[in-house]
Amino acid sequence: MSVRNGFLFCADPLRPNRPDPHFAGEAAAVREAGGRVALIDHDALLAGDAAGAGARVVRDSGPYWYRGWMIPSARYAELEEALALRGCALLTGAADYRLAHELPGWYGAFAHLTPHSVWRGTPLGGPGELVALAAPLGRGPGIVKDFVKSRKHEWHEACFVPELTDRGRLVSVVGRFVGLQGEDLAGGVVLRTFEPFVPGGEARVWWLDGEPVLVTAHPDTPDRLPDPPLGPVREAVRRLGPRWVTTDLALREDGAWRVVEVGDGQVSGLPAGAGAGELFAALATAGPRARGSAPDRAAP
Repeated sequence: MSVRNGFLFCADPLRPNRPDPHFAGEAAAVREAGGRVALIDHDALLAGDAAGAGARVVRDSGPYWYRGWMIPSARYAELEEALALRGCALLTGAADYRLAHELPGWYGAFAHLTPHSVWRGTPLGGPGELVALAAPLGRGPGIVKDFVKSRKHEWHEACFVPELTDRGRLVSVVGRFVGLQGEDLAGGVVLRTFEPFVPGGEARVWWLDGEPVLVTAHPDTPDRLPDPPLGPVREAVRRLGPRWVTTDLALREDGAWRVVEVGDGQVSGLPAGAGAGELFAALATAGPRARGSAPDRAAP
């Protein structure tokens, strides 16, 4: 097997010569596929020391996929710059990372497949601006999240709005969400229409260069694996552009399959027990994107 690409895993904070225990099994799968493994200091990166975070990566050691904990988009860009100074490259550049990782980036390509959404960056403004933001969504329930994550485990307190035109409730839920997120608030606030899904979990599809390589359950429901059609989603993934992305799909009560979330594959979670050897083998041997193959970008 001709292996071209390496993988940057987060190091174990207590044993920095080893991968973080959460990703140890994935690192083993990479090595089994013949891939190279290097380690970065995730804590140092989040603290703003990108050079220190990548100091253990061998100079001029080739292109890398990142695989680890989520990284804010600005910090990811700093990591890309620090690795470039060491003669190394990230196969997902900072612009593509932000495009797939944050909803404003991926929404345009998936607008016809995902709940209607509106958003506002920080600063958020007062209650009147929040009501104006929600107005295009019309009447009915909605959910609150930031550009990356929701607080669905605090569903009634900081996620679900029973009626978007209820000014008091909207302001209360958004305020609680922002307060709980604190410094972890990513980008700003997103409001989405609520769509009812049937029980059965979500399917997480792992895409490489516009093709599905692996379909797993969602990490929150590892025992449930629906089987959605992928044709329309494939078209949207190709339109979006980044090479390694994930899409979470669920079945709406009216029988329509919907994209619940899009993510950068480097920071998307694998459910317990998912065999990902085929995925890592494909990533390890993926060549550079063919000249002229990058699709037109969807406007955010």
